[in-house]
Amino acid sequence: MLLVRMKFLQLLSRKPGKLGMIFQIPFCQNQSPYLCLATSTCLYGKKKKANSYEQVDQEKYKNLVYSVTSYKTSAQTPETILEEDNLLYGPPDKHRPPVKAETKTPKNCVPLINPNKRIPLLSSESNLPVKIPLQKTKMPSVTRILQQTMSPQQAFYLERWKQKMIQELGKDGFAEYTKNLFLQGELFHAALESIFLSEETAAEEQRDDVDISGFLASVQHVLEDVSEVKALESAVQHETLQYLGLVDCVAKYRGQLCVIDWKTSEKPKPLLKNTFDNPLQVAAYIGAINHDANYDFQVSCGLIVVAYKDGSPAHPHFMDPNLCSRYWNKWLLRLEEYTDKN
Repeated sequence: MLLVRMKFLQLLSRKPGKLGMIFQIPFCQNQSPYLCLATSTCLYGKKKKANSYEQVDQEKYKNLVYSVTSYKTSAQTPETILEEDNLLYGPPDKHRPPVKAETKTPKNCVPLINPNKRIPLLSSESNLPVKIPLQKTKMPSVTRILQQTMSPQQAFYLERWKQKMIQELGKDGFAEYTKNLFLQGELFHAALESIFLSEETAAEEQRDDVDISGFLASVQHVLEDVSEVKALESAVQHETLQYLGLVDCVAKYRGQLCVIDWKTSEKPKPLLKNTFDNPLQVAAYIGAINHDANYDFQVSCGLIVVAYKDGSPAHPHFMDPNLCSRYWNKWLLRLEEYTDKN
C-alpha cells in the first residue's frame, strides 16, 4: 500500500501545482512531520508583506550601492565622495569668486623723490649731522596723523591692551608704566646720539645705566653697519603736503642712505608687519626730507631697528626703494583721510 502511494506522488510531482492541492491542512493533520517538509510555501495563505525598498528608484542609486557592496574596505576618494554627494544632493551651487577690492590710489600723487630738488656736487664742509629743533606750528605731525587715522581693528586691540594693563596695574600704575616707557625711549635715543657724535664719556655713562644698557647691547651688531650719519633727532617738514615730524637718524646702512627709526620693545618683532604703522612713519619722513630745503640730499630707503631690553639681538627691518614707495602711497591715503576728517 505504501509503495502505491509513493508512485502516485511521483506522478503528481511531474505536474506543477498538483502536489500542493493534495497536501491541504485537513489531509496532512495525521501525517508524519517529515512528509510536511516536502510541501512548498503555497501551503500558507498569508499575504507577502510589501517591501518598502522596492519603491526606491534603484536605477538612481545603482552606482552608490555598487560602490558600497563591491569593496571590503573603504575605497573612497575625494572624487568618489563628490560623485556620491552629487547623486544624493544634486550638484553644488556655483558661486562667483568674490571680487577683490580695488587698490585705492591717492588723489594727490606727490612723488616720494623730489624731481625738482638740486643736490650739490660737493657735500657740506661740516662733518656734523644736521640737527634742526622741532618748532610748534599749526601743521600736524606724522604721529598725530597716524593716531587719528588708525584702523578700527588696530584701535580695538590697542584699547584692549590698555584696559588689560589698567586692570593689572591700576590707573596710576599704568600712567607710571607709560611714563617710564617714554623715558626709556628718550634715554636710548640720547645714548645713540652720543655714540654717533663720538661723545665717549657720555656714551660710557649711559651704557652703565641699567634702564637702557640692554637696549644698547641689543643694537651693537646693527651699529657696526651704520656709517656717514647725516642727521640726528632733526625736524623735517613737507612743504607741499604740509606736515612735519622728528627724524631719529639719517645715515648709511650697509652702503644705502636710509631714514633710521630706533624702536624699543619688550616683545620680539621679527617681521616688518609686527611694527604696525612704523613703516608708514618712515615713508612719511623720507618724503618730508626729500621736499625740505634744509636738507641737501635725498633718501630712498628706510630702516626700522627694534631693540630689546633683555639685550637679545635687535631686529633690523630694511625697506628698499620699492617697499618705501608702496608705504608712501599708503601714507598719502592716511594723510587724505586725516585732511577729510579735519
